[in-house]
Amino acid sequence: MKKPRPVLLAVNKPKGVVCTASDKDKAPNIVDMIQYPVRVYYVGRLDKDSEGLVLMTNQGDLVNKIMRSGNAHEKEYQVVVDRPVTAEFLARMEKGVRLKELDRTTLPCKVRKTGDKRFSIVLTQGLNRQIRRMCEACGCHVRSLKRVRVMNICLGDLKSGEYRQVEGAEYREFMKLLEHSTNLSFRQQNAARGRDQSDGE
Repeated sequence: MKKPRPVLLAVNKPKGVVCTASDKDKAPNIVDMIQYPVRVYYVGRLDKDSEGLVLMTNQGDLVNKIMRSGNAHEKEYQVVVDRPVTAEFLARMEKGVRLKELDRTTLPCKVRKTGDKRFSIVLTQGLNRQIRRMCEACGCHVRSLKRVRVMNICLGDLKSGEYRQVEGAEYREFMKLLEHSTNLSFRQQNAARGRDQSDGE
């Protein structure tokens, strides 16, 4: 059977569109929105109230390679909150925030003030509603959230609801960045290391 041609799309997801197959809230789905002729999967969700860059591909192994926090691939967001952004807020976000409901502390990240109530944040992990939870733990609420970059792929001037093919030099650089990434979880990696050590004894 002929292997399908690799597809990688950059999609600008609007607010109100979901990245899930569930239709429990009857919201439009990103797969249905783009109506791409080949079956593609989204790489990392953006919640219904967020907008911006979502990568979609027919290459299943890419999904885990991009999303595993251990691979430390950057995802950049522009955020507007309901309170002025202070130096203390930036320092706390950057250091890592304890999320009681997830029983996790977020990894250190890059945060930069871009306006009175605006900041950009670069994450290498993707916990459920992470930025919203981090902001709430720091005493403010997100008013708008847009993902503008995943690794070397930028949203740019792509219009809301539209998509473009990632190809040429941009695609080659993207694949080079993934060269040494694993699609295994930490548990699977540890199990594999154990097998390697036992094989060498």
